[in-house]
Amino acid sequence: MAFLSDTLARVKPSPTIAVTTMAAELRAAGRDVIGLGAGEPDFDTPENIKDAAVRAIAEGKTKYTAPDGIPELKAAICRKFARDNGLHYEPAEVSVGTGGKQVLYNALIATLNPGDEVIIPAPYWVSYPDMVLLGGGTPVVVEAGMETGFKLTPETLEAAITPRTKWLIFNSPSNPTGAGYTEAELRGLTDVLLRHEHVWVMSDDMYEHLVFDGFRFATPAQVEPRLKDRTLTVNGVSKAYAMTGWRIGYAAGPQKLIAAMRKVQSQSTSNPCSISQWAAVEALDGPQDFIEPNQALFRRRRDLVVEGLNACPGIECPVPEGAFYVYPSVAGCIGKRSAGGAEIADDEAFATALLEEEGVAVVFGAAFGLSPHFRVSYATSDEQLAEACARIKRFCEGLT
Repeated sequence: MAFLSDTLARVKPSPTIAVTTMAAELRAAGRDVIGLGAGEPDFDTPENIKDAAVRAIAEGKTKYTAPDGIPELKAAICRKFARDNGLHYEPAEVSVGTGGKQVLYNALIATLNPGDEVIIPAPYWVSYPDMVLLGGGTPVVVEAGMETGFKLTPETLEAAITPRTKWLIFNSPSNPTGAGYTEAELRGLTDVLLRHEHVWVMSDDMYEHLVFDGFRFATPAQVEPRLKDRTLTVNGVSKAYAMTGWRIGYAAGPQKLIAAMRKVQSQSTSNPCSISQWAAVEALDGPQDFIEPNQALFRRRRDLVVEGLNACPGIECPVPEGAFYVYPSVAGCIGKRSAGGAEIADDEAFATALLEEEGVAVVFGAAFGLSPHFRVSYATSDEQLAEACARIKRFCEGLT
């Protein structure tokens, strides 16, 4: 009798974590490696947020809390949704988890039954399909390639919906592409969803505050209020507030769903870190003036990387609307041989040879469900990005 579950056998480890780990191991062995795989800001958590955490420790706020968040944080989240998104929720409609990933996982575990389908536009964040599989559901991957700006269209969404569809997982701006949906583009999708009342929407808004060039962020329940009663709007403090390690994510949605998610969390991790919760209250309620300068910083890095990659033979790099990723095509490199003798049969081979020969760690596109591409995280210094682009160009120029 097999010891491990059949469900686990269907799930892959996170490729983004694997790339980051590999880069760290090579550095430890003495290699000069530039890691462009990690999806986290390279600057520190703002001082006022750190100070709030220190106060929480000094005041003894270190005990168990309610399984899905302290009342003060839920109230701050309600204020955030009203202030930023025009969405009005009560604390009973809010769930706080140990990062956005847990919130998404809780919702899927709480709602999926065998045979339920979940529509996932590709390219997708690597964890979406595997979380669906762990929940017993079936991922339905719908490609959204460069020809549509890496965005799902109303026509492709309509074609993917069946009587078994339970959820659409939606992410804007996107990891891995940085693509952001305009309000008009969202309206096209929400019009389709209004016609299919059995389909729920899981909107992952984690990169809401990282947008450029005048792009205006919108979320589905804001664009179409009639969808609010079957939408889970997910966000967190990781990206905008540089709090990845603090592990606080949150969501708002119908009370029956939030209660089900609470039940899952109460029997898994229970409450998120109490200190991190108090820090998150300060993040959401405190000064927001650092967000705009950070946007400008990331925009400059985006432009640097897009220009650098488009100078590489065989690479085409679109300009994203947000987040801190680009998702260039390497179609012009496939079928060639590297200067080190590697056959570039696909984007995984490209990424492997690039790491081995030039010491640049990127994540290959197949991990995100759409090839031939790779993902670059530009959440690192200008100097590192310029050097990485120079190495990638040298690698591409060596292909024959």
